[in-house]
Amino acid sequence: MVTIGAYDGVHVGHLAVIEQVRELAAEREMATAVVTFDRHPASVVRPESAPLLLTDLDQKLELLAATGVDYTLVIRFDETRSRESAESFVHDDLVGCLHARAVVVGEDFHFGHGRRGNVGLLREMGAQLGFEVVPVALVDAQRRPTDGEKVSSTAIRAALRAGDLAAANRMLGRPHEVRGVVGDGDKRARELGFPTANLAVPDQICLPADGIYAGWYLRHDGRALPAAISLGRRPTFYEAQHYSLLEAHVLDFEGDLYGEQARVQFVAHLRDELRFESAEALVAQMARDCDAARALLVG
Repeated sequence: MVTIGAYDGVHVGHLAVIEQVRELAAEREMATAVVTFDRHPASVVRPESAPLLLTDLDQKLELLAATGVDYTLVIRFDETRSRESAESFVHDDLVGCLHARAVVVGEDFHFGHGRRGNVGLLREMGAQLGFEVVPVALVDAQRRPTDGEKVSSTAIRAALRAGDLAAANRMLGRPHEVRGVVGDGDKRARELGFPTANLAVPDQICLPADGIYAGWYLRHDGRALPAAISLGRRPTFYEAQHYSLLEAHVLDFEGDLYGEQARVQFVAHLRDELRFESAEALVAQMARDCDAARALLVG
C-alpha cells in the first residue's frame, strides 16, 4: 500500500491520507510505504518561484516515521528526474521498485513531467499493471472532508506569512518548528538583561511573520525549555535592517547555548514587532512578554 507526495509539513491533510493507507493495509495485510522526495520538486522545476519549506528533510522523515508507516522511499529529485514521464515513474518506481498493489493519493494529486500524471492516469495504468487506486478527499483542520477551506502546505505558508500562527498550527496539527545552529549575535539583548539564542535558520525554511511569540526551545538532548521568541528587524535600534533575526530568550535559564543544534517551536503569537522610543520602554515590554510567555507555557 503506497502513497506519494512532497509531504512538506506532514500536516493534518497528509496524516488523513496516511491514516487511510494504514487502515486499508491492515484490512488487506499489506505493508505500507510513503514515496517522497529529497527536496521540493518546484526547487528544480521552477526555482525562481519555489515555495519555502515547512520542514527540512530530517524533520519530514521523523514526522513520517511517527505515523507508523513501514517504509519511506526518498527519491532524489534532480534535473533528470524532473524530465521523467508520469508513465515511467509508475513503471519504474511504483511497480518495479515497490511492487505496489494499491496506491492512495489526494484527489488533486499530480506527478511526472509537466504534471501530466493524475488520479485518472494512475487508474488507467493500475488496470493494466495490477494495482488499485484510492483517491482521498481533501480535508479541513479537523481532518474532515470539505468543499470549503482545505488544508494544504500552500495554505499553511500563507497563514504563516499573514501572521496567523494559530491557523497554521491547526493545519499542521502541532506548533510550527524551525531548526538551526545557535550563533553569535551583537549581544544587544544580553545588554538589556534578556540574553537570547540567535538561531541561524536555513534560507529555504518558512518562518512566521515578524513578531513576538511564546514557544519552546528544544535542546540537542531533547529537553524542551519555555521561551519568549523575537522574530524581526529590531526597529528600536535599526532604521533598516534587511533581514529578520530569530532570537529565543529561554525563560529562567542560565548557561551557554552557543554552537548547538536547536529547534524552536512557535506556540502562540503574543504581539507584533514594535518600535519603542527608548531602550527602557523596550525592556519593560520584554519583561511583560516573558511573563505572558511563561503564563501560556508553564502556567
